[in-house]
Amino acid sequence: MDTLKRIALTLAIIGAINWGLIGLFDFDLVATLLGGQDSLLSRIVYSLVGLAGLLSIPYLFEPAREDNRTTATGRLNYGTEFGEEEDFSEIKKEDKDL
Repeated sequence: MDTLKRIALTLAIIGAINWGLIGLFDFDLVATLLGGQDSLLSRIVYSLVGLAGLLSIPYLFEPAREDNRTTATGRLNYGTEFGEEEDFSEIKKEDKDL
């Protein structure tokens, strides 16, 4: 599923860049590279970008996760950040005795 997300995101980025170029410079990069707006390849790319946008809608509503700080239940996972530290004082004393 992660691969599908990456493909959809890549296509959505391509579409966003293309729309940005159209809006700012009246330049359609996809049409220029693939033989015009009416060419079969351009229409396929436009369709895939649109499909990627539709597939990306559920990702908009997923809860945001920062790194691996949250668990499956949504609770913060502090790990050893606030955990007890090991007492190595005995080991240091043993090293001195040797």
